[in-house]
Amino acid sequence: MSVELETVAGLFGVAVVAGAIDAIAGGGGLMTLPALLLAGLDPVSAIATNKLQGSAGSVSATIAFARRGLIRWREAAPAALGAGLASIAGALCVSLLPRPVLDALVPLMLVGIALYFATARRMSNEDAAARITPGLFAVTLAPAVGFYDGVFGPGAGSFYMIGFVTLLGLGVVRATAHTKLSNAASNVGSLALFTLQGAVIWPVGLAMAVGAFLGAQVGSALAVRLGARLIRPLLVVIACAMALRLLSNPANPLRQAVAGFFS
Repeated sequence: MSVELETVAGLFGVAVVAGAIDAIAGGGGLMTLPALLLAGLDPVSAIATNKLQGSAGSVSATIAFARRGLIRWREAAPAALGAGLASIAGALCVSLLPRPVLDALVPLMLVGIALYFATARRMSNEDAAARITPGLFAVTLAPAVGFYDGVFGPGAGSFYMIGFVTLLGLGVVRATAHTKLSNAASNVGSLALFTLQGAVIWPVGLAMAVGAFLGAQVGSALAVRLGARLIRPLLVVIACAMALRLLSNPANPLRQAVAGFFS
């Protein structure tokens, strides 16, 4: 498909802002996916192209955090590998899973995550005692979220984040760094499948990928500098925004169930 140069420039700008937000708290897709749909891409091409820019942003943030020594590779790499492989399986199973169930459950989980980060007592930059081993995390929660990212996607970063904080006891900044690595793996995994299917609109995706890469560098620098003071409230806002975005769809089964109850 052909896209006007002005549209590509606008999508580049959206990707810069989304990349910065995504590097801090996730949820950049709230901006980029609707922008791609408004630009005229069909839903499948929009999702596939969004994975390209999302991969660039998460890889950029991972590089930035790694340069600052915030990633413990021995425990982070297995989780990322599990997430990446599971995301490919998820992308392959898109048509086999009950989408209405995901549409109904994900907003509730996002609200729960927002409540946790808003009320949790221990939300600092310091690490705490882990509840499970990194190996167990790599074969349980990491691939579960990676599979979900391949199937659906919204909120995957928040789900990784709460796992790293609550189960592995990582401080907020280090948890954000490990989240970006796992996010990069699951993004790249599902992107590989979309690429083989020929669903990516490359001129648009590459322009947005450059924007997301640059934005993620800014966002990761802010995350390291401000730490929990920035990440915690932004996580709450982004999780709530994603829940509202999903519920704004009149076809959402949870919205329909609540409307039917009150009517």
